[in-house]
Amino acid sequence: MATILVVEDEVDLNNLVRSHLEAEGHAVHQAFDGPGALRLVEETGPDLIILDWMLPGMDGLSVCRQVRQRHLTPILMLTARSEEIDRVLGLEVGADDYVVKPFSIRELMARVRAMLRRVSLDAQMGAMQSAPIGGLVGAVVPPAAQPITRGGLVVDVASHSATLDGQDLDLTPKEFDLLALLAAHPGRAFSRDFLLQSLWGYDYDGVDRTVDTHIVRLRKKLGAVGDQIVTVWGVGYRFTD
Repeated sequence: MATILVVEDEVDLNNLVRSHLEAEGHAVHQAFDGPGALRLVEETGPDLIILDWMLPGMDGLSVCRQVRQRHLTPILMLTARSEEIDRVLGLEVGADDYVVKPFSIRELMARVRAMLRRVSLDAQMGAMQSAPIGGLVGAVVPPAAQPITRGGLVVDVASHSATLDGQDLDLTPKEFDLLALLAAHPGRAFSRDFLLQSLWGYDYDGVDRTVDTHIVRLRKKLGAVGDQIVTVWGVGYRFTD
């Protein structure tokens, strides 16, 4: 099973989460403040981090930023802040998902299982790097002799590289696949279900925000060009040319 780091300063809640995770067979480490969390990330190399927003010594957002500078470990944030701008801020600094307090332990465990499933599938996909884009995306965006060019944005599927105004873009494999798919079909709206099935290879279960999280990060990395990835309400996303 997985190694999970629980970062929560409320001791009773931390212990409650730990007991449920251990009941499912996971190895659990606990931190109760920001500096302790960063130390345990380096010492234990967790597969998943459950991170509270409000922490003594260093808040969860700062911890998340520092973790993201060195690791791609999935981060599930616990927050009492339910305003949309706060949720977006958490995603922008690198959180993969969030749960708003007070939450049911059943919901938390469902999120954990979904995120760990995604980690496992990502690892399987990573072993198939001979294909520039796997799964259904290979049929939608086949390796081409000519790169996809949208103004100053150039996406080369064959070499798995992307540049913006001549500067290399530092994209994760999934961010690249998502950008290639959208940029190859400007004007076409893709549903979240299709994107999940194409890029991650599993059906959307209603609790993950995988696509939304990656879109937020991709827009940020693209700067002004990121505005060309528009939300199609009730459907998903579209790249406007």
